Amino acid sequence: MALRDFGLLVLVCLVWASNNIVSKYVVSHLGLPPLFYAAVRFGLVAAATLPWLWPMPRPRWRLIVVALLMGGGNFALLFVGLKTSTPSAAAVISQLGVPMTTLLSMGMLGEKIHWRRALGIGLTFAGALAVMYDPKGFSISQGLLYVVAAAFAGSLGAVMMKQIEGVKPLQFQAWVGFASFWPLAILSAVLEPGQLGQGLSAGWPFFAAVLYSGLVVSVGAHTIYYFLIGHYEANLISPLTLMTPLATIALGVAIFHDPFGVRMAIGTIIALSGVLIIGLRGNQVMPLLLAIRNRAQ
Repeated sequence: MALRDFGLLVLVCLVWASNNIVSKYVVSHLGLPPLFYAAVRFGLVAAATLPWLWPMPRPRWRLIVVALLMGGGNFALLFVGLKTSTPSAAAVISQLGVPMTTLLSMGMLGEKIHWRRALGIGLTFAGALAVMYDPKGFSISQGLLYVVAAAFAGSLGAVMMKQIEGVKPLQFQAWVGFASFWPLAILSAVLEPGQLGQGLSAGWPFFAAVLYSGLVVSVGAHTIYYFLIGHYEANLISPLTLMTPLATIALGVAIFHDPFGVRMAIGTIIALSGVLIIGLRGNQVMPLLLAIRNRAQ
């Protein structure tokens, strides 16, 4: 990989990691309703990518479902989860999307896996369970359950996306933003009364976070990422993108003082080792999955 492109990938991973921190700050420390935050973000993405909306790729129903799963469903569930979970724990639990996608690919795309990827799947689940484990007995926070659900939504969307051909990156971002904004806005209006007033009272930190998340992360970083996966093999990109969860953990500990003891360290090492094994072996949807897994997007 050229030094310039490696630098771009490092930048993308750092942007993704920082966005996890920004999202935690918005929904937890500013106290903004997560569905409202997701709706505003996707509204901004839709407005920024509007020129790429048409012509609509076919099959249209599948595109809408994929956009909702990878956009509104994935992000809304993640933001809800971040209200009560730490960015560090969420970064590790989000890795479950990798083995989930592999298993879904077997059922929906007829992929075959060998013992190495099976080992990676087992390690990833084992590492996630270690992070969830409470020495007083197995327990899992409700927030992390939402993170698991977000990982599944993104994984299912990634596998279904493989069955759609000819969708360009910015065109896909346009449909993710457009299709996700409307249901999230309606759900927020019903379930989160007073959200507009809360957003306005939060002031410039909220608006800065939305601009950063919508334009820098969703449009900028992902456009660069899709450029890179168009020029390099997935089994080269895959291990390097593990910089994102590692950077998220470092930022979470440094900024929010996330607890990171021996159990968390062991679980992280095991889970990321499993993801690395799966990524090195590759599968049909790995490049797209890497973007979903990292962009917390």
